[in-house]
Amino acid sequence: MKKDIQIPKAEDVYVAIVNEYNDIYKTQDWNAYIINDKDVDLEVVLIVTSGYTDKKMTSIFRKKLDVLPKKSYAKIELMQEDLFALNNEFKVTFFEGNTMFEKTYLFRKNTINEKAFQTVPLMTVKGVLAK
Repeated sequence: MKKDIQIPKAEDVYVAIVNEYNDIYKTQDWNAYIINDKDVDLEVVLIVTSGYTDKKMTSIFRKKLDVLPKKSYAKIELMQEDLFALNNEFKVTFFEGNTMFEKTYLFRKNTINEKAFQTVPLMTVKGVLAK
């Protein structure tokens, strides 16, 4: 029965890690964002994040967005730099109309750094992007 369920892969939805200035605390912070570059709203967006290596694993973090409007983005979480030594995984599931989509975005350990910066869709900043 489960083998008959088709879950298409998400396209035009990305996760980005961005280094930006925090006006309140006067610090440079690394934040994770989900980006909807589609021409339709995404509904019931579920994001499950974790960091891991062969020997370490972080707690699992979950976030739900009721709607992520078309051509928009939302902050997922603040990321401490200590986590960059781990593989950081973002499992994203959402509905587009009546169809459920899912995709896993992986930032491999030590790949989140300024050398990996590229233009982030819909944002006026550069960051590390997973497509």
